[in-house]
Amino acid sequence: MKTGLVMEGGAMRGLFTAGILDIFMENGVTFDGAVGVSAGAVFGINLKSHQPGRVVRYNKTYCQDKRYAGISSLLHTGDLYNTQFNLEVIPQQLDPFDFEVYKKNPMEFYVVATDVDTGKPVYHLCPTAEGEDVQWMRASASMPGVSRIVTCGGLRLSDGGTADSIPLRFLESMGYRRNVVILTQPLGFVKKPYAHRKTLGVVLRDYPQLLHAMDIRPRMYNTELQYVAKQERFGNCLVLRPPEALNIPSICREPEELERVYQIGRRVGSERLEEIKRFLEETKAME
Repeated sequence: MKTGLVMEGGAMRGLFTAGILDIFMENGVTFDGAVGVSAGAVFGINLKSHQPGRVVRYNKTYCQDKRYAGISSLLHTGDLYNTQFNLEVIPQQLDPFDFEVYKKNPMEFYVVATDVDTGKPVYHLCPTAEGEDVQWMRASASMPGVSRIVTCGGLRLSDGGTADSIPLRFLESMGYRRNVVILTQPLGFVKKPYAHRKTLGVVLRDYPQLLHAMDIRPRMYNTELQYVAKQERFGNCLVLRPPEALNIPSICREPEELERVYQIGRRVGSERLEEIKRFLEETKAME
């Protein structure tokens, strides 16, 4: 029976996920497959390349760099987060990503994006983390309204969290029956409608299906939370989440705040480590 890992997005709340992943890597916790959404995708790939510490390191190092993210990037590139800097310059030059280890690792890694012409989720297996894979990761993390639409594989794509925020059902459909789910919101969180819906309606007026997906996202997200809870009760998944709201902005210029959220992830990962190991060992025993 295959084991899987589901990683929700959430911009800089993803440092919570990074902290958990580092605990996994430091303690030999592995999975047969994983799926990441938005920040869960672009941070989660470091699990497959086995580079503990890399996510928090490069985010803390460059969070105050104008090339990293901000209004300047949005005005000059069309993306709030400068994709060339974050997905090319950093991994290829400044804080090298280990592409060879990534390719050799047998764990399957999927990312989720939203098809802006249908409003539906689409999924992509990333075997190399290069070429087309990078464009899919970029699409998965392209926040609507502050990022360009990404064209890839004949599709026009946007942030995966819009159409499938917690893709547990997808991973199960791929044969992963026992899964660990990392959420970046605390227990009891309920998704509410977008606060700036009118503004987004103007900015995204050429993408009615994407806007529709955004309108129904709260219902989709809350339904997915209910499904995760049901699978947890049945013993089919194990859920990790922060003990309280992380309260970190989408763009954070303060290395100390990034470290704070990262350490919360490490703490949760450490506290649940033995439980996670038992869960995965039980899965192997079922084969």
